[in-house]
Amino acid sequence: MQFSANLGFLWTDRPLPDAIRAAKAAGFDAVECHWPYDTPAEEVLAALNETGLRMLGLNGRRGNVVGGENGLTALVGREEEARAAIDEALAYANHLGTPNVHIMAGFAKGDAARRTYVENLRYASSEAAPLGITILIEPLNKYDAPGYFLSTTGQALAIIEEIGAPNLKLMFDCYHVQLMEGDLSHKLADLLPHIGHIQFASVPDRGAPDHGEVNYAHIFKRIGELGWQTPLGAEYKPMGDTDATLGWLETLR
Repeated sequence: MQFSANLGFLWTDRPLPDAIRAAKAAGFDAVECHWPYDTPAEEVLAALNETGLRMLGLNGRRGNVVGGENGLTALVGREEEARAAIDEALAYANHLGTPNVHIMAGFAKGDAARRTYVENLRYASSEAAPLGITILIEPLNKYDAPGYFLSTTGQALAIIEEIGAPNLKLMFDCYHVQLMEGDLSHKLADLLPHIGHIQFASVPDRGAPDHGEVNYAHIFKRIGELGWQTPLGAEYKPMGDTDATLGWLETLR
């Protein structure tokens, strides 16, 4: 298996370019991040070129983080701001050669929110297509993100099928899916044609994948049997120094 270091959680004690270098030194095959916008894209690109790593994905802005927002795409009346965030994310990703952009839904509910979400995703998919970029949507679990608009793979799949854009895919985070639905092996197989990226962390503490209720040796083996070839995203919260948590990188590879 190949693995991508999610620098939204790993090596957060250093600037993004240095975190990229740390991921290379640790033996990761790629990197991904959350919100890189405080770092000039040229500095990130220089670190990627230096290390030979690819930035697999990044997120669009969340909105007013201090006010508790966690995405804009499903928020009624915020369409202009949501699309500006989409444009910014696509431009940054295009500069880096990043193939995936995760567009976050936010805290919302109801039919109007769903219509807003669908229309904004249509816009994102259309704008991303000429750039060769895939738009990702990710269900978040109700424990970490109560009230988040997108919470299950079934809900995400219905929206993906309704929009019908070939570059709109599911971000399958094993951590979130296990907490909400379980049955990871079957769900990975059933949803594979719609999956654009896979992430993981231990359950229930979102730590390194060497403990908890999910047997990642089995899950990674299953993913390999399904023919998946893209690096899997290590999006876990290290308990202490990141380097001290990386024993799994060799034992599970």
